[in-house]
Amino acid sequence: MGADQKGARITREDTTRWRHSSRSLLPSPLAAVAGALLWGLFLGANAWVFLTFAEWRTPSRMTALVLLFFLGGTIAFPLGHIAYRLTSRRDTVEARFAAAFLSFAVMTIGVTAGLYALQYRLYYAQWHGSFLSVEWVLQFVFTTAGALYQFAVVGLRVYFPWGFAALFLLALHYAAKPR
Repeated sequence: MGADQKGARITREDTTRWRHSSRSLLPSPLAAVAGALLWGLFLGANAWVFLTFAEWRTPSRMTALVLLFFLGGTIAFPLGHIAYRLTSRRDTVEARFAAAFLSFAVMTIGVTAGLYALQYRLYYAQWHGSFLSVEWVLQFVFTTAGALYQFAVVGLRVYFPWGFAALFLLALHYAAKPR
């Protein structure tokens, strides 16, 4: 076997190193559950305060939206942690802050918008064409795109100002921890 082929083989050390590095991406179970619940509770409470000050008069819809933001934050926290670990390769505090801020912002907004799009799609599915037909695919794509656009226009404002402040504090917390 030539020297150039030797590097192509996967050894036991390679698999052990990969398993160890992939485990380091994951938060501990306690940190994942506690962080997810805290992040979800804060974002749900933030949505409740926003909607209360916006004088929403329909309690059932307000509850549904608060639950949507709670679930979005809860699901997004572990994903944000993994994204942070993947993007924070530098040791500088500024780089860790930027990685945490972007990771948690993108994951939180993305997951919440995705959940909103799923709910939106479920509502409009009753008027869509036959499953996997060309008509259905077009309706699915454009309904989902419409839901994501609507969330971007109407839903993102729910995060301001307290959700943004919490994101800033979360990023500071992650930046202060040594990698």
